[in-house]
Amino acid sequence: MRSIDTAERRARLATRHLLAPARRVDDPAAIAAAMVALHATDPATVYLSAAARGRALEPADMERALYDDRSLLRMLAMRRTMFVVPVDLVPALQVSVADALAHKQRRTYGRYLEGVVEGDVQAWLSEVEAETHRALLARGSATGAQLGAAVPRLRTQVDTAPGKPYSKPTNITTWVLVTLGCEGGIVRGRPNGGWTSSQYTWAPIESWLPAGIPALPIEEGRAELVQRWLRTFGPAPVADLKWWTGWTLGDVRKALARLDIAEVDLDGATGIALADDLEPTPAVEPWAALLPALDPTPMGWQARDWFLGPHAPAVFDTNGNIGPTIWWDGRIVGGWAQRKDGEIVWRTLEDVGRDAESAIEREAERIREFFGDVRAIPRFRTPLERELTA
Repeated sequence: MRSIDTAERRARLATRHLLAPARRVDDPAAIAAAMVALHATDPATVYLSAAARGRALEPADMERALYDDRSLLRMLAMRRTMFVVPVDLVPALQVSVADALAHKQRRTYGRYLEGVVEGDVQAWLSEVEAETHRALLARGSATGAQLGAAVPRLRTQVDTAPGKPYSKPTNITTWVLVTLGCEGGIVRGRPNGGWTSSQYTWAPIESWLPAGIPALPIEEGRAELVQRWLRTFGPAPVADLKWWTGWTLGDVRKALARLDIAEVDLDGATGIALADDLEPTPAVEPWAALLPALDPTPMGWQARDWFLGPHAPAVFDTNGNIGPTIWWDGRIVGGWAQRKDGEIVWRTLEDVGRDAESAIEREAERIREFFGDVRAIPRFRTPLERELTA
């Protein structure tokens, strides 16, 4: 069994995650592909994750890739999390993850509509979705409010907590749009605001993929997604893959069975890797990076001790969301934050030496320049980030 120790895993992380300076690129689509997908629950994360892996990237470069070139697309995927993904990965994500999300959304919303809508609720929902899609095709893009005005049934009111003190009837516009997005009929377009805004317009999928999303067999889609994950995050325990995909262990094993996999020793634990991906990874020069909250690197694994060490209480919130982190030579050594005046402040949680501190300071200045006049508070606040901005 091939042994891959922590030092080599960190070297793989540096090169494959485009964090070592020599590996950085200024192509947002290439960065997203290298990471499989970019976390997008917090809109700023997408831009800051790219900035950390670029050399001279500006926010306009990511906007161009998303909304002009349309080489990237925003969609709900693994663990019902928002991601920005390369368009060539969309078919695999649609069949292996998003279709199941859409089915679950429709069942959930359908239960709330029982007693509000007469007859077959699911048929009624399908009609509303089709009408909404047609409205978007006619307009090119629209906000939820604009679609509500164009499709009256989107304004159907539902009370999800009748009789409760917090009861508040709401219309179904967002429900329908989220479900249509999961089904691959529409996508989130340009935000109503800057690159930190989460108020999006909507566009038909045909704006990105004129023929719609190509259909794949589910087994093929799952195998493709697993293969990409292993190229980026492998070797790793199977449990990490199960957590990242959100699938059952049975589904993970079925996907792995379609690939040529090798077991490896990870400092006494068993991991898996692609059988053609066992060549030693050369060590790289020490490097520093400032990664944003929910960056795909730390969120790529469930077992994080080999790069996180004892720092979880400072850089994670109580729900398991990671905040902005400082990396030195393949491991987390501290955290950073942006203050109201735009200053990037940081703190190491261990002694890293003067060379590391100088490299971290240079990275902090790069991030400050990337922000420019923009200010962004992470959606999920962590203890260290709060302390740094107090």
